[in-house]
Amino acid sequence: MKLNKKLILLTSLVMMSLNVFSQNVTNTSSKDTTQIQITKPVARLVIKDLLKGDGFGKEIETMQLLLTETNNKLLTQTDLVTNLQFQINNYDSTILAMQQKYDTQARLSQELEVALKRSKRQAKLYKIGTYVGLGAIGILLVK
Repeated sequence: MKLNKKLILLTSLVMMSLNVFSQNVTNTSSKDTTQIQITKPVARLVIKDLLKGDGFGKEIETMQLLLTETNNKLLTQTDLVTNLQFQINNYDSTILAMQQKYDTQARLSQELEVALKRSKRQAKLYKIGTYVGLGAIGILLVK
């Protein structure tokens, strides 16, 4: 039993000291495979590309914001155009109703003038008939 415990402890310690469980680089003479070394001109180009990429990201955000604002303006203008067309239709219907009223009024005025002329003619005929009748009665009375 004691031997079993010692064996387990010894195995654990040996496994912990293996390269796999400790560090990636155990001595300074071996090369680190996780690092990449590049020259200064290439590093500068990489940095420029990274900055351009960040700039493009900002530019895309700005363009999307501009596109959103433009779409909002377009929707507002569409609403305004629709409202103006509705107002124009209302004005047209009001003008049409007023025109119909004026046409009706003009027609009624003409009919009234015709009726007035007719009544004036009738009154003239009655006057002439009355004078002819008075003249006939006067002639009959004188005879």
